[in-house]
Amino acid sequence: MALAVNIDELVNGQVIEWERLEFKQGWNPEDVLHTMCAFANDINNWGGGYIIVGIAEKNGRPVLPPVGLNPNQLDRIQGELTELSHRIELPYMPVIHPYVFQGKHILVLYCPAGDVRPYSAPESLSAGKNSRVHYIRSGS
Repeated sequence: MALAVNIDELVNGQVIEWERLEFKQGWNPEDVLHTMCAFANDINNWGGGYIIVGIAEKNGRPVLPPVGLNPNQLDRIQGELTELSHRIELPYMPVIHPYVFQGKHILVLYCPAGDVRPYSAPESLSAGKNSRVHYIRSGS
């Protein structure tokens, strides 16, 4: 399923406010999990947010051209995203869409506001760490 936004306009912050965009240079499961949880909680009722993996950020703005992701890892990362979504209580699943942007592979996650808030996620994915946090996003 394609996202209902133009990728160029999304990356450049023309259709979605910056507070609803999070750029991740590379794949960091724990960091992405925390951001997914924050967008699911949608404290400001903005309709969730977008995580763009494969584009670095500086001062909240995209650094272009994108770093990109290894295309051979996209299926594995999408599988890990499914596993991560089940670590959020209650289970939550973003809409995931791979794109080729400026010649590089990136993943865009649309994380809509959740229906059963508040959501929590593990503070750490390390074994033996069981504390959960209700992540929220306030500002960019």
